[in-house]
Amino acid sequence: MRKLLLLLTVVTVGLLFIARLFYLQVYKKQTYSLFDDNAIRKVYDYPKRGYVYDRNGKLLVANQPSYDVMVIPREVKPLDDTALTEFCSLLKISIEDYHKKFNRATNYSPRLPSVFVPQLSKKDYAVLQEKMRKFEGFYIQKRSLRDYQTSIGANVLGDIGEVNRRIIDKEPYYKMGDLIGKQGVELSYEKELRGVKGIKFIQKDRFNKNIGPFNEGRHDTLPQPGKDITITIDSELQQYGELLMTNKRGGIVAIDPKNGEILALVTGPSYNPNLLVGRERNKNFSRLFLDTIARPTWDRGLQAQYPPGSPFKVINALIGLQEGVVETTDKVTCRMGYYYGSRKLTGCHHHKSPVDMNNGISQSCNAYFVNIYRRIIDKYDDAGETMNTWAAHAKSFGLGDYLGYDLPVGQRGRIPDGDYYDRAYGKNRWGSTYNVSNAIGQGEVEATPIQLANMAAAIGNRGYYYTPHIIKSIEGDTIPSKYLVPNYTTIDKRHFEPVIEGMFDVYNKGTAATLRIPGIDICGKTGTAENFMKIDGVKTQLTDHSIFVAFAPKDNPQIAIAVFVENGYWGSRFAGRMASLMIEKYINGEITRTDMENWILTHSLENEYAKPYSGKPFKINGETTLQVVDKVQAPIDNDLNNSIRINSNQNNQ
Repeated sequence: MRKLLLLLTVVTVGLLFIARLFYLQVYKKQTYSLFDDNAIRKVYDYPKRGYVYDRNGKLLVANQPSYDVMVIPREVKPLDDTALTEFCSLLKISIEDYHKKFNRATNYSPRLPSVFVPQLSKKDYAVLQEKMRKFEGFYIQKRSLRDYQTSIGANVLGDIGEVNRRIIDKEPYYKMGDLIGKQGVELSYEKELRGVKGIKFIQKDRFNKNIGPFNEGRHDTLPQPGKDITITIDSELQQYGELLMTNKRGGIVAIDPKNGEILALVTGPSYNPNLLVGRERNKNFSRLFLDTIARPTWDRGLQAQYPPGSPFKVINALIGLQEGVVETTDKVTCRMGYYYGSRKLTGCHHHKSPVDMNNGISQSCNAYFVNIYRRIIDKYDDAGETMNTWAAHAKSFGLGDYLGYDLPVGQRGRIPDGDYYDRAYGKNRWGSTYNVSNAIGQGEVEATPIQLANMAAAIGNRGYYYTPHIIKSIEGDTIPSKYLVPNYTTIDKRHFEPVIEGMFDVYNKGTAATLRIPGIDICGKTGTAENFMKIDGVKTQLTDHSIFVAFAPKDNPQIAIAVFVENGYWGSRFAGRMASLMIEKYINGEITRTDMENWILTHSLENEYAKPYSGKPFKINGETTLQVVDKVQAPIDNDLNNSIRINSNQNNQ
């Protein structure tokens, strides 16, 4: 009986073992993983990051070798005072920093490697390499840093930086110390540029010493280099735009209307992209980011939402034609502004009166466009319904929403609809006189410079545009198809010609007559937008913004452009000159209007930007004297900045 019981026990235990093995190896399908084996050391081999070229094949971004000191905390043997002092001296860090970095690495993982000191110079690496054997648990990892072959386009090119815990948790591909695109095309095309890491599995003995490749290196993989990309930027045009924007704040965006390729994306002020490379990256970035006055890291071409001013008048002209509320020959009398009864709703500058559509555009008559706008909104009894129709037309030009371009930052802008005013005043409790500032690109309307450039491209194309984009080609791949398909506006093609003639006459006889470029037929529109800041809690008017949009040549345009210069007085003073020069530079490759060029390069607006912070009285637009107190707050929010100004004496040109 005892023998039988013993036999049954052995059989039962055996069956249990077999069942457990079956469960683990067959049912659960668990497999052995080298990544989970603590006896195997994993060493990553980082690939070459892809190069970046401009549209003409000029190399903009390459690579340079970098050396990171890595640590595996549990393999580190305690250092005596002498060794610790020597090690910190070699790394050029303090003993306190050593302990902070070591604790950080331990918290990440005691058994996984992480960056201890990043990006050693070649000189430091050469000195340290000879002595690394004395410091167990530390080793040197070679990788690539970016080498920017230019000093321009920081907002376009972007930079790379170390991943954080949030990125690692979201993207398991990345490990502590890996580098990732942080801004610009480096971020937008990170997966294409980064390549794929290779890996080597190193066998360790029971003393934690490396004894050679695991399984003769059969499981090792080679790194796959990143793909080179070509972007749409013309680096010479970009450089010229940044030169023109020296000592000014604002944005310049130039687009090829034929395909939506971004030719130049200038923000002012900017910075040299090489500042964000190497061990000084974090310090330099903090200095740039914390400059909350000039804001050099804020891409004004994509992120700044401004009142578009008078360039928006051409949209109202097109909507008026489409809705059948105006003919090109209709004339409107201007008495230095628009009056509602005895009340002056907007001002206007001096010009001949009455004006038809052509002269209304070329002379930038506020009274004409308020009249057209009121006809549009008053077309039906329900102002909310017609406001929705008006908004839909405007949005079809890419205004009031994200354009869908391939850069990582941007703003929607704003095109108000009926619901917007219903919330503000109540349903059926408002009409066209409540928001006439929309007629002249003020009021609640906001747009970014890239939206205005895209608007100009749509007009130049007579009713369609391609989604703006920065990518031209990817090595061994194709660009997304959405950039190859035209987007059509809601305006019939036949309505564009009279508006384009008006924009052409802006240069021939209108507000930009002094900005003509010999041999190039340019269609443009000047603009001036009111500018406010909250100073010690008080809404205070500053010098107006200067705005200009254009495309050229008139027929079969090659470039569409928008220029916005903060505190630039009026449209033709700064923005108009800069737009004309950019057009000539792109089409002709050289500048003949050196008079305009010299004027722009020798005129700074830094004194305008300093006025609110000076604590002294100052003038705006060369006229009104204001008293400014010492305490200055950040610029006021958009809703207040562009509040309805029915009684303001607007004088947009």
